[in-house]
Amino acid sequence: MNEQFDIIIIGGGPGGYVAAIRAAQLGMKVACVEKRGTLGGTCLNVGCIPSKALLESSEKFEDATHHFAEHGIDGSVKLNLKQMMARKVDVVDKLTKGIEGLFKKNKVTWLKGLGTITGKNEVSVDGTKYAAKNIVIATGSAVTPLGGITIDEKQIVSSTGALELSAVPKHLVVIGAGVIGLELGSVWKRLGAKVTVLEYLDRITPGMDNEIAKNFQKILEKQGIEFKLGVKVTGANPSKSGVEVTFEPAAGGAAETLKADVVLVAVGRRAYTDKLGLESVGLTTNKRGQVDTNAHWQTAVPNIFAIGDVIAGPMLAHKAEDEGVAVAECIAGQKPHVNYNTIPGVIYTHPEVANVGKTEEELKGANVAYKVGKFPFLANSRARATGQTDGFVKILADAKTDEVLGVHIIGPQAGNMIHEVCIAMEFGASSEDIARTCHAHPTYNEAVKEAAFAVAGRAIHM
Repeated sequence: MNEQFDIIIIGGGPGGYVAAIRAAQLGMKVACVEKRGTLGGTCLNVGCIPSKALLESSEKFEDATHHFAEHGIDGSVKLNLKQMMARKVDVVDKLTKGIEGLFKKNKVTWLKGLGTITGKNEVSVDGTKYAAKNIVIATGSAVTPLGGITIDEKQIVSSTGALELSAVPKHLVVIGAGVIGLELGSVWKRLGAKVTVLEYLDRITPGMDNEIAKNFQKILEKQGIEFKLGVKVTGANPSKSGVEVTFEPAAGGAAETLKADVVLVAVGRRAYTDKLGLESVGLTTNKRGQVDTNAHWQTAVPNIFAIGDVIAGPMLAHKAEDEGVAVAECIAGQKPHVNYNTIPGVIYTHPEVANVGKTEEELKGANVAYKVGKFPFLANSRARATGQTDGFVKILADAKTDEVLGVHIIGPQAGNMIHEVCIAMEFGASSEDIARTCHAHPTYNEAVKEAAFAVAGRAIHM
């Protein structure tokens, strides 16, 4: 038996590396197992960060080619995709090296290789066994496959391949109208591709407040993205001339075909628990491939914990990070908590979409009496000055107590704006509390204040 640790964490993504650093801060001897050549997991290497780098670059290209003239900035530009991709790689490289530096600073041991649980207190890394008082499973998630379609990461790609295309496709077909499909579809649309999105449901972004989703779809359509909703994809056949995609109405009907240069399969993610050795300690997974845990992130084996995408809840990097801090503190004997009602979700398109708390549909389903306050960015001074007037802020508050139950924003910098209401909701704020909090002028966040005023029917600038 090799070295012994207080905690061995399997997975070096947002949940795993944060758990490792926090555990080390608490004085524990920590190892983190990661088979990828770099730390940071899917999010940093082939997910959140490279996609945001390309979203930023493509947005600048879109502005330069279509919107600079109205600001009195003349001149032609051309796309240098190779340089754009090089910048993305540089962003990722600097951040992964940053995590390595944090591991060294906090004396976390990085065990490089495939980690497998081989006993209640034992983890094997590429055949070498290590002892641990506690084990944390933080192996994240993988792309969900679509039956009958083979991803080759060239013509038929997952999100990973969509971040590595060497040329702008003439026609990109996206299967799935969720966050990943819409973000990456937006990137390539801005860079010149025709983009068609196929979605099995009769709406985009399932789970989002329906009013926001409808508005979001209209904005994306105005930007040139085409949607075919309520359709079931039955095949994608690649050839030298492209990919022929076949689909039919989800409710039944005649089949149709589309010809694409590239097809992006973006139908979701599934917990990555393959070859983890769960069976060696009597652990099983549920229908979604996830591991069941209690309120303290413990599995059925008390000294084995699980966090992030491998357990219930939204598959979000920041949710995994919060759980990473909390599980380390639990193991150290502290009593942390994660408030799952105040975890925000963000779609980094343009405009951005952000939400926290309940949707109208959820409140109606639970028979909760509520009030609604809305304020459009069209009436916001900062949005007028920057020319970003699409969208609105929507606040849902309890009809009796005025407690804020949910907030939904579609508009400029929505992903940053949502956090003031996350804090407000964490402290149990009312819409009146937000309305009477002074907001600087002119800022986008004034729209949040006005929406809070609107809950009581007294918005000032509308």
